[in-house]
Amino acid sequence: MSTGVSYNDQGGAEAAVEAGQESTPTSSSTGAAFGLFSADFKKMSSVLRNEDLKEMLESNKESLKLEAMKRIVGLIAKGKSASELFPAVVKNVASKNIELKKLVYVYLVRYAEKQQDLALLSISTFQRALKDPNQFIRASALRVLSSIRVPIIVPIMMLAIKEAAADLSPYVRKTSAHAIQKLYSLDPDQKEQLIEVIEKLLKDKSTLVAGSVVMAFEEVCPDRIDLIHKNYRKLCNLLVDVEEWGQVVIISMLTRYARTQFTSPWTEGAEFDENKAFYDSDSEEKKDQTEAKPYIMDPDHRLLLRNTKPLLQSRNTAVVMAVAQLYWHLAPKHEVSIVTKSLVRLLRSHREVQYIVLQNIATMSIQRKGMFEPFIKSFYVRSTDATHIKTLKLEILTNLANEANISTILREFQTYVKSQDKAFAAATIQAIGRCATNISEVTDTCLNGLVLLLSNRDETVVAESIVVIKKLLQTQPTQHGDIIKHMAKLFDNVTVPMARASILWLMGEYCEKVPKIAPDVLRKMAKTFTAEEDIVKLQTVNLAAKLYLTNSKQTKLLTQYILNLGKYDQNYDIRDRTRFIRQLIVPNEKSGALSKYARRILLAPKPAPGLESAFKDRDRYQLGTLSHSLNLKATGYQELPDWPAVAPDQSVRNVEIVEPLRESAPIVGKTKQPKSDKFYSDDEDEKEEEGSDSSGSGSEDSSSSSEESGSESEEESSEDSEKTSSDSGKSSSGSEKSSSESESDQKKKKKTKKAPQKKSKPAGDSDSDENGNGPVGQASSSSSESSSDSESDSESDSPAPKKKTEEKAKPKVAVNSKKEVSLLDLDDFSPAPTNAPKPSVLSQSLLSDLEGLSLSNISSTVQVTTSSFGPLKTYELLHHMTGKGLSAKYHFPRQPCLYQPSMVAVQVILTNSSDHALEEIHIGDQSPASLNIHCFNTIERLEPGASVTVSMGIDFSDSTQAANFQLCTKEDQFSVSIQPAVGELLMASTMTEQDFCKEQGKLQGMNEASATITMATANASRQAINKQVLSVANVGEVPSSQNNFSRFAGQTVSSRALVLVSLELSESSGALLTINTEKSVMASMLLQDLKQALAQA
Repeated sequence: MSTGVSYNDQGGAEAAVEAGQESTPTSSSTGAAFGLFSADFKKMSSVLRNEDLKEMLESNKESLKLEAMKRIVGLIAKGKSASELFPAVVKNVASKNIELKKLVYVYLVRYAEKQQDLALLSISTFQRALKDPNQFIRASALRVLSSIRVPIIVPIMMLAIKEAAADLSPYVRKTSAHAIQKLYSLDPDQKEQLIEVIEKLLKDKSTLVAGSVVMAFEEVCPDRIDLIHKNYRKLCNLLVDVEEWGQVVIISMLTRYARTQFTSPWTEGAEFDENKAFYDSDSEEKKDQTEAKPYIMDPDHRLLLRNTKPLLQSRNTAVVMAVAQLYWHLAPKHEVSIVTKSLVRLLRSHREVQYIVLQNIATMSIQRKGMFEPFIKSFYVRSTDATHIKTLKLEILTNLANEANISTILREFQTYVKSQDKAFAAATIQAIGRCATNISEVTDTCLNGLVLLLSNRDETVVAESIVVIKKLLQTQPTQHGDIIKHMAKLFDNVTVPMARASILWLMGEYCEKVPKIAPDVLRKMAKTFTAEEDIVKLQTVNLAAKLYLTNSKQTKLLTQYILNLGKYDQNYDIRDRTRFIRQLIVPNEKSGALSKYARRILLAPKPAPGLESAFKDRDRYQLGTLSHSLNLKATGYQELPDWPAVAPDQSVRNVEIVEPLRESAPIVGKTKQPKSDKFYSDDEDEKEEEGSDSSGSGSEDSSSSSEESGSESEEESSEDSEKTSSDSGKSSSGSEKSSSESESDQKKKKKTKKAPQKKSKPAGDSDSDENGNGPVGQASSSSSESSSDSESDSESDSPAPKKKTEEKAKPKVAVNSKKEVSLLDLDDFSPAPTNAPKPSVLSQSLLSDLEGLSLSNISSTVQVTTSSFGPLKTYELLHHMTGKGLSAKYHFPRQPCLYQPSMVAVQVILTNSSDHALEEIHIGDQSPASLNIHCFNTIERLEPGASVTVSMGIDFSDSTQAANFQLCTKEDQFSVSIQPAVGELLMASTMTEQDFCKEQGKLQGMNEASATITMATANASRQAINKQVLSVANVGEVPSSQNNFSRFAGQTVSSRALVLVSLELSESSGALLTINTEKSVMASMLLQDLKQALAQA
């Protein structure tokens, strides 16, 4: 131990000496001495250190050798040379100590190239180590051998790799896969032999080897797709158990493979084969129609999607990102959204991870906004975010902006503009400009907000606002003369060159709209011309030329003065521009024919610039790659192939599998207990006694799963999983089992009533069966369907999950056998009233209870009331000709929805105009997928000529976007849509006049929309005004002390945002209509509807 201590002391002294350059010397004499003797001292200490290490390596004690090797590796890690110790280290390569041998191997890998002759002397030792009984020694020897980059030993390396590829240890085989890449980089001529080894290793069933051999495949022969065919299904099934690094490599390779072997699932109007198993009558009818062939997904394509889906829960962000890009490039469009939550989860990670994930989300959000709209709050900027993270979140928020959420996003942007981060504030203003360009309803609102920012103290904000306003004004310049005048007044205070140039461009482009101001601006610029930046000088010359052409009397001398200044400017661009402009606008003998067209050249109408996303063109690169992140093609990037028009032969992936003795297990009985499907033998016997119900459902389940999966092994595994789950759910005692069965038989009637409603979404069931999860895995089902399922489950209270599976698997049988009706459904079966239903369906006591349940954040001064006037305007939902005898009409009763406070109540009148009864009328698929609809209960039978009124609840999320869904009967499906008027998205409220004015004061600026209208003579009285306003919107009247004022208040149903309407009558027939609300899109739409209603008699 004394040797170790002395060496540590010496190393510490040496470290202190080496650090002397950076530390402050205690005195000048010490520093001088250090400078004089430091080189000699270092050399001497290095020699002494190496001598000590050599002595330790030549010692007979293993502990000293091990300590010496640790210090040598430590020196290498610090960047210090230890090449002089090579002979002493090589002597220990044959040591029996595994830890010592590993350190020796690490050293040899580092210095083998520098000391090739000595390294070659130890080749025989490595070859002997390749036969070592210890798998780690064999792997380490191969790793070192492949790291010695000496071309002369390539044949030895190739032989070692081939032997290691056949090793019994998967760890050694994994190392051989790593060695393939090293040998290929050393000698590419060995490619053919290496491909043979890769082909052999691809057949390996070990999860340890899979990732490494696929990496070798990607490096050596990525174009040899034929090597993957036979191993495709094995790789898909092994994927979950491979290490994380290997999962990323395999997923990337399989993404490219799938794009070459399967047809595109994105075909327009494609129908998936899952629906065909459930609607046999529909498929028979459609045979006669000449339609496009429905898309049928290849079972291997589905296998890849199904086996990668669990990896979205991985702790490794690279794996999650790899699965996300796979779904983005391979999955049908309606399935891509399942990656959304996983990507949003990654935003809680480090900022480096956030940056990459946000870049990919920004690209995704351009094409499919609906994926990330429900998680829009996850992209709100935090104060702790870095600038590049903030900018990306801003980009995504701008991409996700639409009429429904623009109000919320603009409120966020108002906060961001005040940020201390100047670059972020400038980016926010550009984002506001993009929103104004993309969403025409808020263009005026955004312009007004940007004009207010012109009075900001921060120059950066003002400059960026001017640049954005300039671009927006180009879209509609005729309406904004006042804004141009306002910017001209601010010109003296603006110092940023780009902003000054933008104002000058606006003055010149629209000089005819500001004939008095533009010459004055030119006069000011003439004074400061020589001190301006080059970009400002160029715009000044342009302004002078345009004013000379339009107003030469006032500006002729000014223009000549500025052209003379530009003629002698230091910048040659300005000198050239000045000469060109002079010849163009001042005609003389030398000027050619071009001067005749000066006005058409300089004053030509310019197209408005398009404000586009910076991520618009990045989708040409594969998501998650370096090329996508940099937006340029990086070295080694492989293009993602296009989908083939016709799928190649899928039989190339078939592999002959020797069936195990699993099929004979039922014959043997209880004697073979080790078999997995005979584990619970008692339950197995009880299951055989269950009768025809279980066998019928089992056959139907197996037929549907075999149609979708296309492989018997998958079918068996899915049946086994169902069998195991049902077995585990059963009680071990026979008495408990019999009681549960009797209880479930008694309650079978309630289940049969609910069965048709579960049938209304067959695609979800088929997907879940296909995934092998039974009826549990309905990820794509809508919220309304899940709520109805939960109701039926709570009613039945059956303890056996197997019964639920049987009832769900055969809904038609249940409906035919049982016709009982529960009391809960009597309202759906009652005959429709002859007259239209009245709006006052709910009692006042019930309304007061509903008001108490409201979870609004509005102050207590606002109270929900029923509308005093309810116009029963009925809309047609389905014509009886289109609906094959079934007609449907709907209206908005303007009453609080019983199902959820955020839903709008809709009453639908269904009428059977045919000569035969219609059965099983229910709601089918819904669009968009995020739409929340409370469906009416299934109507079992509607006689000819009969009508029935049913109630629905729809959460429109304060948007006038239509709710699209399918109205289904037993035989047909009809696509229908309910389009709400903006006034029906409100609920009437009341408040005092004082509270109205107080709330109105809070909603100014961008939250206000107003217009001057000409009232019809018939609408002059207060009663007529109230009637017209209430016919358009569900608002409540607010008492007013002024005769010329009418005020109305309401709240949006979904978000409970206040909507205040005020009408001020003038002495003439004119009136000022003002709407105050946070929902700026709703305000502009409501303003148009009210203007139209009040202007017509």
